[in-house]
Parts: sequence; C-alpha cells; structure tokens
Amino acid sequence: MTARRCLAVVLAAGEGTRMRSALPKVMHPVGGRPMLDAVIASARAAGADRVAVVVGAGADLVRRHLARTAPDASIHEQTERLGTAHAVLAARAAFAEPADEVVVLYGDTPLVRPETIAAVRGRLAAGVDVAVLGFEAADPTGYGRLVLDGERLVRIVEERDADAETRRIRLSNSGIMGFRGDLLPGLLDAVGNANAKGEYYLTDAIEIAVGRGLATGVVVGPEDEFLGVNDRVQLAVAEAVFQGRARIAAMRAGATLQAPETVFFSHDTRLGRDVVVEPNVVFGPGVTVADGVVVRAFSHLEGATVAAGATLGPYARLRPEASIGEGAHIGNFVEIKKADIAAGAKINHLSYIGDAVVGAGTNVGAGTITCNYDGVFKHLTRIGAGVFVGSNTTLVAPVAIGDGGYTAAGSVVTADVPADAVAFGRARQENKPGRAREIREALAAKKARKG
Repeated sequence: MTARRCLAVVLAAGEGTRMRSALPKVMHPVGGRPMLDAVIASARAAGADRVAVVVGAGADLVRRHLARTAPDASIHEQTERLGTAHAVLAARAAFAEPADEVVVLYGDTPLVRPETIAAVRGRLAAGVDVAVLGFEAADPTGYGRLVLDGERLVRIVEERDADAETRRIRLSNSGIMGFRGDLLPGLLDAVGNANAKGEYYLTDAIEIAVGRGLATGVVVGPEDEFLGVNDRVQLAVAEAVFQGRARIAAMRAGATLQAPETVFFSHDTRLGRDVVVEPNVVFGPGVTVADGVVVRAFSHLEGATVAAGATLGPYARLRPEASIGEGAHIGNFVEIKKADIAAGAKINHLSYIGDAVVGAGTNVGAGTITCNYDGVFKHLTRIGAGVFVGSNTTLVAPVAIGDGGYTAAGSVVTADVPADAVAFGRARQENKPGRAREIREALAAKKARKG
C-alpha cells in the first residue's frame, strides 16, 4: 500500500504584541525549545512528509531559525493579516506538489501531540473530506462551538454569533483542521470576508464543504493540547502543562522524583530506569541520564550525558558537552563543562573542570580548577587514570598529568607532570617565630592612633 502524503501548514504569522517582547511569539520556548519547533516536531512525528510555515512580514529571525532547525520546510509570507484562511492561502505554492492530506496547525499551540494529529489524518484516510479537532471544554466561554448533525460537522459558530442553545454546546473548536489535499485550494478560494473584521476565516470552509455535499467530521482530543499562547501568563500555563506531562512520563518509565513539582525537564530529557532525582533539579536541553544515577538536590544539567551509577550533586552543574562516566562522583558546587570524566573518577567539592579529560579512578581535590581560557583561545587539560589532584590545585592549560601522578595541595601546575610523579607548584613555606605577635601589636597601635 502506497504511503499517504501529508503536508502540514503551520501558521506562525502572529506578531504576539501581548508578549511584550522583541522575540516573535512562536519563538518563545516551552519545554526548552521554541513553540514553533514543538509544533513542527509533532507534525513530523504524525507522518507529515512536508512542512510549510507561514510567517508574517519582517519575520527574519524566524526564517534564520528555521534555516537551522527545519531547512527542508518551505517558508511563505503573509504580508497582510487578513485571517486564517488568508494565511493558509499564503502557502498556495506548497499545494503545487500533490498531498493526500493537508493539516493546518498553529505555531503558538505547542502542546498538541503527534497521536492527536495522526487521528485527524486517520479520519481523512477513512473518507472524511474535512476534519476538525475539537475538545469538550470545561468552560467553553470564548470558544467557537462545533455544531453536529449526528457525526457530521455542519458548522462552526463563534460565541459572539451563537444563540443561547448553541452556547450550551461544550464541544469547542481548537482551530486545527485537516483537509483532503485536492479539495483545499477550492475551499479556500470560496471563503469570503463578509464579516465585521473583513477577514477570511478558515472555519467558514466547513459550511462551504457542507454546501458542496462533502463529508465533514470531528476528532475529539484533550483540552490541554489546544492551549494557545498569546501572552506570558498563557506561556506559563503551557509550561506547567508540559512539565506535568514530563514528570508523569519520567516516573512511569522508572525514575523516582522525590518532589516531582520541583523538578523541571526539557523536551528531549532522557532518564534511565532507577534514576533518583532529589528536589529542585533542572534538566536543560540535551540531557541523557543512564540507569541508576542519583541526581541530588539543586543540581542543573544541560547538554550533558551521565553514565550508569554516577552520582551528581547536591548543587552540581553540568554544562554542554559534559560527559560523566559510569560510577563517577560529581559533588557539591562542582561545575563541569566540555569535559570527559571517566568511570569511577571523583570530583567531590568546589571545583571547576572545563575543556578537560579526566581518567578512570582519578580523585580531584576540593577547590581545583582548570584554567582553560587565555582570553582568546580555550585549551585542553589532560588528567590520566589513577591521579590524585591535591586540593586547591590550579591547572594552567594546556597541561597534562600522567597516569598515577600527584599534585601537592595549593599547586599551580604550568608544565606537564609525568606518570607517577608528584608536582609541587608552590612557594616553600617559611615560619618566622614571634612575627604574628609583632603584626598584631603594630595593627593595634595604628588603630589606637586613629581612634
């Protein structure tokens, strides 16, 4: 059986002035990624083989972003904001390549799931010509109502145009619609603008389709999937819904969240089985944590991988390209950036390890830092296996410590340390008997003269 071709048209032309932001509305993140990316990802996961994005005039930032994240998407500009049907028509060039199904989505509705979009495609594949995603609203105030005749959708009535009986309908319009691909251009061309705003509404396509004897239907989804974001308050609500989903998914997959409401995930966070996450932990984008890891309280991870059995925190920070080996310990107030920490290594206290390789079984003492930046370039520190780095060691990169090497506490290491050698990079201590008393007496006399 030939796979059905699906075009997803994502409307992202809204200016979002209510966001009070220089950033286009669809670029605001939910779950650590722009809302637009979330919608496109859901469309692709639902089987859309092509994506067309409709942007507003001057949306250069969106264009540049899509060139990186969705380079195969076609971009179309809606030069005037004249309604949703007008926005879809802006992507008319995308209809030149045939599609069995066209699904219209919104770039500011980031919570819609792939399976919900797939359900719309399923209705179209089963013979419906136009399918609308609806939901049973707990409070339908403000939503357009879906009016059915049996299973057939006959019209969408906006609340301001609804009579008392229609307002009692709880089945509400999400705005997301699916069309048989060969029918959509003709339906769009028939949409008029005889309304108070003089705009072209995509919802009018339903009555046009009914008038032409086409099959129409409704797919019902969960209300929280269709939350549209128009301001910062709604953005926070969308984030809360996302986090609630992510926490439940993590726990059902075998992770323990000791205080779930205090743990924050990104869209691509991956936790293995028997991971324990203590309170107040943040997972930024790009984090993978293997089985049996313990992430202690107040830790922050981003762009990092953690192997099985490792322990992090409390108050650990893993920055991008941190790789923590099996059974390694990263302790309190330790920051790791672009560093490979091998199995069994321990960096337990108050240290910064950046642009480094740390060998298996090595112990890095409290207060150790790698001086990786000279003001222009970053340099690599290599620490071998079984090394003991004394507390408050400063490693001035580029530098290497061979396997089994030691550094004395308080050393500044500027040259390579051979295997099994001990490096002393500090001034020799000299004790001066009685000198402390002389200093105290001198300071006290100075204070008395000023007093």
